[in-house]
Amino acid sequence: MPHQQLPAVQKLRVRFAKRGRLRFTSHRDFQRAFERALRRADVPMAWSQGFTPHPRVSYAGAAPTGAASEAEYLELAVTRVCDPGQVRAALDAALPPGLDVVQVVEAGPGALADRLQASSWAIELPGAVPEQAAAAVTEFLAAASVPVERLTKNGVRKLDPRAAVLRLSADTAADPVTLRTVVRHQSPTVRPDEVLAGLRLVAGFTPPQPPRAVRLAQGEWDDDTGELADPLADAPERHDT
Repeated sequence: MPHQQLPAVQKLRVRFAKRGRLRFTSHRDFQRAFERALRRADVPMAWSQGFTPHPRVSYAGAAPTGAASEAEYLELAVTRVCDPGQVRAALDAALPPGLDVVQVVEAGPGALADRLQASSWAIELPGAVPEQAAAAVTEFLAAASVPVERLTKNGVRKLDPRAAVLRLSADTAADPVTLRTVVRHQSPTVRPDEVLAGLRLVAGFTPPQPPRAVRLAQGEWDDDTGELADPLADAPERHDT
């Protein structure tokens, strides 16, 4: 950490992936690994004020431990203008394989978290019977509500994954059968395993083998198009001098 804390002159938004065995990395473990990578990559980080300064990194909507993801996001502040492509390459080289930096752009207007309104998930169901999976999806979508329970550190909390699910289908042509769903972010955020708990509740459907969930995208949901907008799409153009 520098002795004199310099002001932030640029914000960068980072998209990264959690792949393979690194999907079991907890959010706290990733934070530690990423801060080490920032030092190794010599990124000129801005630091917070106070007695225990820390790099100014804002994390948004981390995927649950055990779920893979192609679309995790964070924002960081730097003390000199950096080339986003060079930062991406340096950070990717400094992180272990499986924690992969996919894209770095200059921050656009507004807050990053406001652009992450929903997530698109693929949930593979090894060994599942296609017709049973499709029937369970039909019953789930027909239900007005599907109350399930989550065990938290403060006790049992009830959630309604049906209210959060914007889209759900069973891809029965895939091998294995794969659920494709878009889930609106709410508090608390509904996880893929709670969507599966909802299928079990309404249709008695339980995958015969452990499912594998991958977050494919995050973004703002467009009711008209039924698609997620890329949260990094309007990054400002850079004009080097």
